[in-house]
Amino acid sequence: MTPTPPPDPRRWKALAVTLTAGFMSLLDVSIVNVALPSIQKGIGGEAGTAQWVVSGYALTFGLVLVSGGRLGDALGRRKMFLIALAAFVSMSAFAGAAPTGDVLVVARLLQGCAAGLLTPQNSGLIQDLFHGDERGKAFGAFGSVVGISTAVGPVLGGVILALFGEDNGWRWVFYVNVPIGALAFVLALRLLPRAEGRPARLRSEIDFLGVLLLGLAVLCVLLPLVESEQDGVRRLWWLFPVAVAFGLGFVRWERHVVRHDRPPLMDIRLFTETPGYSPGAAIGAVYFCGFTGIWLVFAMFFQLGLGYTPLESGLAVTPFAVGSAVSSAAAGRLVGRWGRRLTVTGLSLVAAGLGAVALLAWLAHGPHLGVVVALPLLVGGIGGGMVISPNTTLTLECVPTSTAGVAGGALQTGQRIGTAIGTAVLASVFRAMLSGSGNDFPSALSVSMVCAVGFILVALTLGIAELRARRARATSDQLLNATTAAPYE
Repeated sequence: MTPTPPPDPRRWKALAVTLTAGFMSLLDVSIVNVALPSIQKGIGGEAGTAQWVVSGYALTFGLVLVSGGRLGDALGRRKMFLIALAAFVSMSAFAGAAPTGDVLVVARLLQGCAAGLLTPQNSGLIQDLFHGDERGKAFGAFGSVVGISTAVGPVLGGVILALFGEDNGWRWVFYVNVPIGALAFVLALRLLPRAEGRPARLRSEIDFLGVLLLGLAVLCVLLPLVESEQDGVRRLWWLFPVAVAFGLGFVRWERHVVRHDRPPLMDIRLFTETPGYSPGAAIGAVYFCGFTGIWLVFAMFFQLGLGYTPLESGLAVTPFAVGSAVSSAAAGRLVGRWGRRLTVTGLSLVAAGLGAVALLAWLAHGPHLGVVVALPLLVGGIGGGMVISPNTTLTLECVPTSTAGVAGGALQTGQRIGTAIGTAVLASVFRAMLSGSGNDFPSALSVSMVCAVGFILVALTLGIAELRARRARATSDQLLNATTAAPYE
């Protein structure tokens, strides 16, 4: 029996570096929302161009996640991390210096590609560097980064605009990544382990047809959603059945590749034979529909409805970020003992917190609603921290380390699709309620929160089903062990 190699003594420092880079890439999903009016004022352009500054990043981010994970598995996560981080920092500087809206959109598209290559290396490195209870703690830190980066984006965006002014403050939303990313790059050179991956050639290791089919499928899903501000779902609805066709073609092709003993982009057995992976991925995707969709709604409500500044709007949702930060770290330590019960409890708290926000928005009209909803948002944030990191740990716990990058990339692709769906649905509901109620902002917020709770309850149902399935698997394993041991007792 091969002894387990000793853990890397620098693993926690390496994790801190990779999570810093991951925080930047995920933060850029939400931080730019608050700067959109400043961007449009500073460099002009149509509203559609400004929207693509946000949507384009999300689109290319989601497109390359699985391919980025596969490249990390095949060529080495350290190498891919350094390449992607260098590209992300460069594109951040390019975006900050953009002279026109069109150039800024191109920079954001390229920045999203770099982020999509970077992010899967985090989960893959955790699988490589940590084992046992330590892996749960590491994923707890990773979950904190995912949750906090999404929730704190509006706050940091508001702070940067307040410090540097609305005319050019939006440029510093991008420039701030440069010194942080450069420092992370230098530290990653020193701390990330070199002995990873295996010598490989792109032509033999990367399934290019699989990359194309999966990329087209994801593109056909995301494009109508990121264009929802410009009536994209109604204009581009036909892309959804096209996405199904490309998805089925991808599945058939990957099975063909496996039958011929060639390395697939994503082995479909990851979903069919890996215990807990499919339900965990589904829980994450549905949860992100409700969780990330609320931030744009809150920004519109507080700034347009109550007249808050961008900074005040960001501070109003800070309780969610604080609750998520505290509970994520604790949940990472408890996931080994509590398992799926943590995510079920967390989803229940998120549903209760957002449900209370919906009720208070309906009953407590007035300019102080941001203070009134602070406690429910704190409760929701505590629940949210109990969802993301434990769900990531439990979803990936049975995944072999050789495919950890692809598994993490696929998991986060589902989360990006969930983000796009939730943002499109909740923002559309909010606007529809405003137009139908004569600009009754509290009612629009209330109904939008009810829709978010609906997504959370679907995720909760999936979580309860997976909790029961895990118990059934545990019972089955115990019976099998008892039967095997019986002749020797």
